[in-house]
Amino acid sequence: MVMAPAKILVVDDDPAVRNLIQRFLIKQNYQVEAAEDGKTALTLFEQFNPDLVILDVNLPDVTGFNLCQEMQSRNGVFVLMLTSRADEADKIRGFAKGADDYLTKPFGLGELEVRVGAILRRQRVITTAEQKRLVFEKLMIDPVRREVALNNQAVPLTALEFDLLHFLASHPGRVWRRAELIQEVWDYEYVGDQRVVDVHIGQIRKKIEIDASQPALIQTVRGVGYKFESPAHPQHLEAKS
Repeated sequence: MVMAPAKILVVDDDPAVRNLIQRFLIKQNYQVEAAEDGKTALTLFEQFNPDLVILDVNLPDVTGFNLCQEMQSRNGVFVLMLTSRADEADKIRGFAKGADDYLTKPFGLGELEVRVGAILRRQRVITTAEQKRLVFEKLMIDPVRREVALNNQAVPLTALEFDLLHFLASHPGRVWRRAELIQEVWDYEYVGDQRVVDVHIGQIRKKIEIDASQPALIQTVRGVGYKFESPAHPQHLEAKS
């Protein structure tokens, strides 16, 4: 089966950057639309239904952070954010708003190609072995529909949050270092602050834990990383595994 080319929306108020990215991605056989501001971007977003949005942080009418959150709330689209600032705090804020990845200007087109490819590979057709629903008492993870439910109520997760939760839950009890999670879930060697993992774990915990300050499902292993556990009696949060 021939896969249709992925659709990418480029949002940047700098025409030189916007046109460069658009031309480059078209050469890579992607379907590409471009917008110079948030209003145009949202209109195109509704019409084009992109698989990925490449989004500049600084736009004339809205912040990229808010636009990212707005788009994520609609359909969990993948978002790659662009910034001219190398401030790690900006990156952490972007990830907290639902961004999947970050590029700091100036960047090479080769790096852009790697990041885009890694993000879109999350849409791959999953194998039969991976199609099994994961059920942990009141938590259900469906990798085919990419849906999560808690107490039979849908849990809204971003694309990356789903991938991270599904990966951890697929290996219950195993402890993963942050660098390993980045390699497995982001799908490439991430160069930067590994706190991005902590941010995403924190966001997931807010959505699936009874008490995010005393997580029972995704547990922190101090000095190492994280593991997914399914406690026999999750209401007893004070119990140690």
